[in-house]
Amino acid sequence: MKQLLKPFLLLALTLLLPASAALAQGPGSGGPVPDPTDPTAVPLDGGASLLLAGGVAYGLRRLRARRSARS
Repeated sequence: MKQLLKPFLLLALTLLLPASAALAQGPGSGGPVPDPTDPTAVPLDGGASLLLAGGVAYGLRRLRARRSARS
């Protein structure tokens, strides 16, 4: 049990010490302020049409395979 305790404590300290240093840093400047008049380009589709086309193609493939198996 003692043999496992030392490496475990060393690993825990190795992982926890850098995390506390990262939390101690200041928030920074915040970066540049974007122009509020520029609209943000957002893809409304989100790839749903590709998923739908893939589903249709997969369904047609399954139907063809089922029909050829019956023949």
